[in-house]
Order: sequence, then structure tokens, then C-alpha cells
Amino acid sequence: MKELKYLNKYFYKYRLNLTLGVIIVIIARILLLFTPGLIRNSINVIDKYRKNIIIDQSVVEYELIQNIFLILLAATLSGFFTFLTRQTIINVSRFIEFDLKNEIYNQYQNLSLNFYKRNKTGDLMNRISEDVSRVRMYVGPAIMYSINTITLLVIVVFYMYRQSPELTLYTICPLPILSVTIYKLSKLINQRSTIVQESLSKLSSFSQEIFTGIQIIKSYTIQDKTSDSFNDLSSENKLNQIKLAKVQALFFPLMILLIGLSNLLVIYIGGKQYLDGTISSIGIIAEFIIYVNMLTWPVASIGWISSIIQQAEASQKRINEFLKEKSDIKNYKTIEKSEIKGEIIFNNVNYKYIDTGVIAANNISFKINSINKLGITGSTGSGKSTLMNLISRLYDIDSGEILIDKTPIKEINLKSLRRQIGYVPQDTFLFSDTIMNNIKFGKNNATNDDVVAACKSAKIHKEILGFEKGYKTILGERGINLSGGQKQRIAIARALIKQPKILILDDCLSALDTQIEKLILQSLNRYTKNITTIIISHRISSIKNANNILVLKNGRIIQEGNHDQLINQKGYYKQLYNKQIIEKESIE
Repeated sequence: MKELKYLNKYFYKYRLNLTLGVIIVIIARILLLFTPGLIRNSINVIDKYRKNIIIDQSVVEYELIQNIFLILLAATLSGFFTFLTRQTIINVSRFIEFDLKNEIYNQYQNLSLNFYKRNKTGDLMNRISEDVSRVRMYVGPAIMYSINTITLLVIVVFYMYRQSPELTLYTICPLPILSVTIYKLSKLINQRSTIVQESLSKLSSFSQEIFTGIQIIKSYTIQDKTSDSFNDLSSENKLNQIKLAKVQALFFPLMILLIGLSNLLVIYIGGKQYLDGTISSIGIIAEFIIYVNMLTWPVASIGWISSIIQQAEASQKRINEFLKEKSDIKNYKTIEKSEIKGEIIFNNVNYKYIDTGVIAANNISFKINSINKLGITGSTGSGKSTLMNLISRLYDIDSGEILIDKTPIKEINLKSLRRQIGYVPQDTFLFSDTIMNNIKFGKNNATNDDVVAACKSAKIHKEILGFEKGYKTILGERGINLSGGQKQRIAIARALIKQPKILILDDCLSALDTQIEKLILQSLNRYTKNITTIIISHRISSIKNANNILVLKNGRIIQEGNHDQLINQKGYYKQLYNKQIIEKESIE
């Protein structure tokens, strides 16, 4: 129960609803317990009439009608209060489920990129869905049935003992056996449920990866291979499900067996006691049979409740692991800074990826004056994108210093910093929504005119108007129904609409032909006149007009200068420039 203590804050939050729910449960059970006594009285009246103790038939009829009315009234009121129970305790469980899901989601939002590199998406989804659902079963049904069980056990056993202590003892003998057996069975069910959950998580993660990479799978014609892998995982899950079903199949037959045994004991022992005169009336036997059946499920539910608690404990432990995670990126400044100007200084910056040990920034130093343009190039894996992630504080440096407007980057409010940075990554991500909403994602309060203006600057406006539904066109997952170049330009428009003070373009023109690239760069030059702009590209044409250009290799700056300076120096930049000139001439 240690892990479940985390939920105490939610129990306190909804304490009034829970308290009311507990009271209602107790009232509902007490009302239900009137029925066995009324049935006993009805049978006794009939028995007395049969024995001529009561001669007047009308007296019997009146008694029966009265008892029937009271039974119906008690059942109706019990049903009404049971309904209220679900409106209190079960609703509280839904409220807690809602709060817990939101807490987990917000935690996911706050965690750094390193966290997502260490954990699979399928596992993250399972914790916010399946695990939370199991916890909800604890805070709702488990609590409700626990109160129900305790109330019934106390009151029913008291009523039974008052009528016949000896018969009570014989009657409840099988019930502890039932409870222990159900508990052990539930424990086995829990173990196999955990295995099923793990195999289901693997299957879910695999399916998600397949659907995401379906284009690659089709291109490489490896459908058969992925199908075989899916079948293996599916078969494993099927076998685990069957093993679980075999154990679950024992639950109700076992319960029915022990119920039948208790009823036989009541009839046999009770019959003997009636004949011996130990109990006064045959109605008591009928009353005991009803009590036995009333107690059966509550007693059996002890094992079931124990299983729910065990499952909830395991799930809450998994949830707590993530909730206790601390983000690598901390917001040290709670007060938001006013608008930044865009000056960026790197002083001896070092950064190494924790998971791989790759040094992505090795003693990097440079300066970008506000509203200037910086170009960055270099071979794949040289650390270009890492620098941009450091500017956005998606990662924190290991040593050195990054200054924005001469202020250490860690002293700037994180949200304020990122709000003023427009970032277009090399892997464009678009949501399954309209083009309009995908662009407005960059600025929630943007008008339609703002969207059109941004699209015109990104040279995508005319193409969008060419779509049947224009800006209301629904994009497929990750924008699958667009070309690579269209996706990149929509991403650029999304960044431009923010009107950022720092604009980062991370190789986001790679899918465009040189003509479109030229038009976009010309448009961006006008748009970014008062914006600090950083362009990362393998194309010299994209960065040649920058005020300063950095050439990176293995996380180090190996060349620095403007275009004219670098093409007159021996090195990577000149080689890349000459290579692209030759390629251009060969195409022409």
C-alpha cells in the first residue's frame, strides 16, 4: 500500500463526496437487510396457518401483503441509495482518474528530451491509460465494495447469531475458505495479468512503430518480415491471454460450489435443529439461506478486492516512477523576462549526450549580434542541430556559458525564452489537423490574415489555395498527404507567425529545389530584417549571405568567417562550395 499513499491527496480533495458515499453505502445495505426478516415472517405466518394456529385467512393475507409492500419499499430504497452510491464514490473515482491523467500528462510535458530518448512511446501511453484505469478501480469499486463487505458482514453475522449461534457457525464455515481461495486465485490472476499487460505493451509499441514507418516498410518490401514479427508478438500475447483465461474460468465455478455447500449446511443443520426444536420456526432456515447468498459475493469480493489493490499498487508504482522523474531542464527564473533582442554568445561551451557518450559540442565559442544572420554547415553528426537545441534549452550544457543579450541563458525564464524563438527542425512534424490550425499552433491568438501573411512569406500560400479545401484541408498523420517541400514550408510559416526574436532554420530547405529555395530566402531576408536568424544547411546557397558562417566537425568549429573569406581558404567550406558548383553545372 506504500505506493498508493500517493493518492491520499486526491482522497482529501474529494473527502466530502467520499464521506457522503460511505454513508449512502451503509444505508443501502441496512435497507437491504430488512428483506430476510420479512420473508421469515411471511413463511412463519403461512406455517402457523397450516398448523391452524392462525385460523383467519384474512389475517394471513394482510400479513403477506404488508410484508410484500415492505420488501418492495426496502428494495426500492436500497436501489435508490445504491444509485446514489455510484453518483458519489464511482464519480469520485472518475474525478481522480481525470486529475491523475492530467498530472501525468503535465509531467510528460515538463520532462526533457533525454527522458523521451530513454522511454518508448508505447510504454508512456500504457502508463497514462491502462495503469491509470487500474488505479481507478482501486479508488472506486474497491473502496465501494470494501465498505459494502464490512457493513454486510457485521450486520448479517449479528442478525444470524441472534437467531441461532450454532447454525451461524456452520453456515459461515465455508466462507473463509471461499475468501482465501479467491484471494490466492486473484493473486495468480494478477501475476498473469501483469504478463499480459507487458506483452500487450510490446505489441502496442511495435504496431505504433510499424504504422509510423509504413512508407519505409513498403519501399523496402519488408511487409512479410514485419508480419512475421507481428505474428510472433501476437502469438505470445495470445498464449498469455489464454493462460489468464484458464485461471479466470475457475473463479465463478468455485464460488458457486462453495455457495452450494453453505446452502446445503443451512438446510441440513437447520432442518435438524427445527425438528429438534432448537430453532423456533422454519422461516429461520429460509432467512439463513438468504443471508448466505447475501454474504457470498461480499466474502468472495475480499479476494477480488485484494487483487484490485495489488494491481493498483503495481500500476501506481509504474506511474510514480515517472511522476518522481526530475526534468534535466529547470526553470530557475519564475518571472518572465521582457522581449529579448537576440544577441547570442557561446563561451567555451561543452556538451556530451548522456545516452551515447558522443561529444556534440567541444569548446564552442562564437557570437551573433542581434538581427544578424548566422550560417552553420558541416558534415552529418558534426553537432549543428545540437547547438540549436542548446539555444532553445532543450538540453543544458555540461560546461561553459551561453548568454542571451549578455544574460546567462539559465537566468532567463524558460517559457519566455522559447516563446521568442521560432524553430523549424530538420524533421518536420505536422499534426493531424487542418493546415490553418497547424500554422496557428505557432501563435494561438493569430488571425486568419496572420496565417496568410506567414504562408506568403514561406511561399506556400498559392499551393494551399490549390487544394480543394484550401486552409481547411485536413492533414494526414505527420502531414503524409503533403510533399516534403510543402511540409517544410508550412513548418516555416508556423515559425514565422510567432514573430520571433530568434529564428532557427535547421536544414529545413533540403526538400526544395534551388528555385523555390531562392524565392523563400529572398522572402525571408525581408521578413527577418529585425530578427536574429540562424540557418543550418548543407547547401552553400542557403547560408552564403549570412554575416558569419561556422563550419563544424566532430563538435568543434574548424572554420569561421563570411562567405567570401571562406571560399578563399582551404578547407571543408571551399570543398563543399566547389562540389556544389560542379553539381549545378552538370545538371544545367
